[in-house]
Amino acid sequence: MTSKSKVLHLLEQHRGSYISGEELAKKIEISRSGVWKAINELKKEGYHITAVTNKGYCLETESDLLSVEGMAPYLPPDFPLELIHIYKSVDSTNNEVKRLAVSGGKHQTVVMAEEQTGGRGRLGRSFYSPPGSGIYLSMLLRPTISTEKSVLVTTAASVAVCRAVEKVTGKPCVIKWVNDVYSGGRKICGILTEAVTNVETGCIESIVLGIGINFKGTAEDFPEEIRNKAGFLFAKDTGTITRNQLAAAEITELLKLPDQLESGSFLPEYRRRSVVLGKQVQVVSSSGTRTALVQDIDDCGGLVVRWEDDGTTGVIRTGEVSIRGLFDQE
Repeated sequence: MTSKSKVLHLLEQHRGSYISGEELAKKIEISRSGVWKAINELKKEGYHITAVTNKGYCLETESDLLSVEGMAPYLPPDFPLELIHIYKSVDSTNNEVKRLAVSGGKHQTVVMAEEQTGGRGRLGRSFYSPPGSGIYLSMLLRPTISTEKSVLVTTAASVAVCRAVEKVTGKPCVIKWVNDVYSGGRKICGILTEAVTNVETGCIESIVLGIGINFKGTAEDFPEEIRNKAGFLFAKDTGTITRNQLAAAEITELLKLPDQLESGSFLPEYRRRSVVLGKQVQVVSSSGTRTALVQDIDDCGGLVVRWEDDGTTGVIRTGEVSIRGLFDQE
């Protein structure tokens, strides 16, 4: 860990209060001038640090840059921090995880970015990813699970996101099949899961799990075409809750995925959080649009529906569903 990282780690521990340059220098075992240099480097990176004579340095509560040091206090103590990679800007965190996977990236490697220039959603859609307003996170999974169980990764991840958001912010969340998380009637999170399969064996070698959370901003920050549907968890002023806190909670919940995939223990909660159960939906697929009543969610995450046009029952595993009248923006 560099001197700058050590200074930031201590400032995060004392966020909102002052710690003297002398104490910083003593704890890190560097000179006062070394502390001053590290503080200036952090300021250049965008950290809001106040310096007051005879009081020391204070990392202001509104400072909200993503950092390993900022997440560390909220992560499990045994989680290897070297697995977390944070970038100022990438084309896509999923793409970066794929690149790391090819070069031997370890299970549970995490990539995060302040900005994505080419963020992607399901079905080839783009994911709006402006700097400083979201949590754009992808995790590399190398699971020892069956192909059948692997299709539940997105389903389980949506439950993990709901748990993390509610734990940190207290804001209730629901899930719109299959991968959209809503809070306050607005979509605040999308999930994109991509699998890498060994062609010879047919087994899954790795899974790239990408999650984008709209953390802070206003409706006017979104492009016009999604302004009536997407939302943020917070306005510009988040108070004392930081993206680092929510990102750490998100990672913590995702670490539980392998065990939960095998047991399917998350499925009852997924059904309970679902906003499509018992609702009439429009199912959009390559073959057209049909109306159906959602009767259940099966143990593989598929929608069990009764088709309105012929009264037959079927299971939907791909495609899009629209729920008229559930949210004003739909």
